[in-house]
Amino acid sequence: MARKVLITGLGATTPIGGDVPTLWKNALKGVPGARTLEDDWVEQYSLPVTFAARVSTPASEVLSKVEAKRMDPSTQFAVVAAREAWADAGIGEVDPERLGVTFATGIGGVWTLLDAWDTLREKGPRRVLPMTVPMLMPNGPAAAVSLDLGARAAAQTPVSACASGTEALAQALELIRSGKADVVVAGGAEAAIHPMPLAAFSSMQALSRRNDDPERASRPYDTDRDGFVMGEGAGALVLESEEHAKARGARVYAELAGASVTADAYHITAPDPEGLGATRALKAALFDARAQAEDVVHVNAHATSTPVGDKPEYTALKAALGAHVDNVAVSATKSQTGHLLGASGAVEAVLTALAVYERQAPATINLENQDPEIPLDVVTSARGLPAGDIVALSNSFGFGGHNAVAVMRSH
Repeated sequence: MARKVLITGLGATTPIGGDVPTLWKNALKGVPGARTLEDDWVEQYSLPVTFAARVSTPASEVLSKVEAKRMDPSTQFAVVAAREAWADAGIGEVDPERLGVTFATGIGGVWTLLDAWDTLREKGPRRVLPMTVPMLMPNGPAAAVSLDLGARAAAQTPVSACASGTEALAQALELIRSGKADVVVAGGAEAAIHPMPLAAFSSMQALSRRNDDPERASRPYDTDRDGFVMGEGAGALVLESEEHAKARGARVYAELAGASVTADAYHITAPDPEGLGATRALKAALFDARAQAEDVVHVNAHATSTPVGDKPEYTALKAALGAHVDNVAVSATKSQTGHLLGASGAVEAVLTALAVYERQAPATINLENQDPEIPLDVVTSARGLPAGDIVALSNSFGFGGHNAVAVMRSH
């Protein structure tokens, strides 16, 4: 029988909270994180989208100046979240060769890359910083977290667009189950609120253009949804084998009972309209967790607020859960945080673990006219979850046809 894997520490820095207690409080209240951008480059480049969801607490307020200077913003966010998760878990000494890291990103050090390109063009090669490559590389967050904690079992970096954070959990689960590690810090980080990604996502009509009302722009399942809101931040979870957690008397949020990843092989950006890959991921994750559809009481949905993205997820949930889907409380927390790309699955996993632990489903905001083709039981005000043994799902789907699902069980 596979080793049980438990969640014992949580960390996050997000647009609705610079730490987990604030994130959770605001997620229950339904606080919007999107704001109008006040940067000079918004007007300089005449961007068609002038708002995003920035972290509520700048990393510069948490890290030292020396640390921050040597890290891309995405890595800064990762270190902030990982340190909080590690402190929250309260772990003392760990054999470094039994401690691993799986930390994801969707884009990586885009600020470092594009700033260095500007420097090269304007000032020449001698002015490009020597730390540019380690700062821009996508494995920068994983490397920084492993260095910070002294983790030597592994330092892995899933890069699977918006499924990346959840894939990090799946990889961490396998590291512990296989016996290669006893403790893994898993998460995701992203810092792509930069004029180029904003222009590119806008060009493909993926972003909402509600410039006059950013707080109400992200509206999953609403008939008037017109795209996602770009977000940034990081989420981190400390995972331990049951034996390791029991030996030290750890507080447990939930069991990471199962996970699965699949691929659509359908289109580079659009999801399979029938949700076939997502359905397989959901069914496989439940099988991996030895759970039945009827055990599921809560889903933290991918739910980006795009016209074409929300419906296939419903189709997949219905196919995987059957008639029981009508009894499941569904939260679409990107309505509050915005879409954190490669970090979204990690932050949503933090929220899912807390939902199981606290028996509360966080709110979905801005749902005024629910799409009749998506008749889910959407949680529009924080709602209690049942007592007893419960199961919750966290879904993530990404450009390239990546599907990832994590299953959490009360412990």
